[in-house]
Amino acid sequence: MQTEKFGLTVLDKPKSITAEAYRALRTNLGFADLDQDIRSILISSPSPQDGKSTVTANLGIVLAQAGYKVIIVDCDLRKPMQHKIFSLDNHRGLTSHLVQQMPLENAVCKPPVENLTVLTSGPVPPNPAELLNSQRVWEFWPVLLEHFDYVLVDSPPVLAVTDASILAPQMDGVIIVTQYGVTRKEQVRETRDQFLKAKANIIGVVLNQAKVNAGDQQYYYYYSQDEASSS
Repeated sequence: MQTEKFGLTVLDKPKSITAEAYRALRTNLGFADLDQDIRSILISSPSPQDGKSTVTANLGIVLAQAGYKVIIVDCDLRKPMQHKIFSLDNHRGLTSHLVQQMPLENAVCKPPVENLTVLTSGPVPPNPAELLNSQRVWEFWPVLLEHFDYVLVDSPPVLAVTDASILAPQMDGVIIVTQYGVTRKEQVRETRDQFLKAKANIIGVVLNQAKVNAGDQQYYYYYSQDEASSS
């Protein structure tokens, strides 16, 4: 599986600071909302290239590594990426199940990560927004939650098209991915406002590609080495 090209750090460099940050994100999901379980999560970003697809994939892997049954659903029906990240065939997927009524077990893929299932986008439809707002999609998520502990949904960027705003109220929570030094504050505010207007439950923001100072690197290296020697 060609992982390094698309930044599956939790597999390529499991002891890195970035991999540890994903594990911290996994832990923080348990504290996201004390009033309800957050099991279906939309992951989006203000604009393209912020890294939302990579964050979705890495988060899915660390959740699966913790023993949870996880499915990643690629709902970016305009520029899907999950099949590329996991080197999977995309001739069948979400649209095959929704439009062609292909059985779900035939539409999903199983990457070589225990407990992880990926539902790629499938063939790109001519009307993504209309499909994602259909009754069939609204009824799809409860079915998945009967079989999986977590449903992670990769959606298009918020400021580019309406798809993410359509999907957000269908989920338990929303994570916004921003990129250090690239995403502007006004873009984050506009993204937040669009999600709030859609009555979405924003549970957090991920700052992607953040710089780590040398002191933090040395501390984590010492901690990981000490942990390895005591195991």
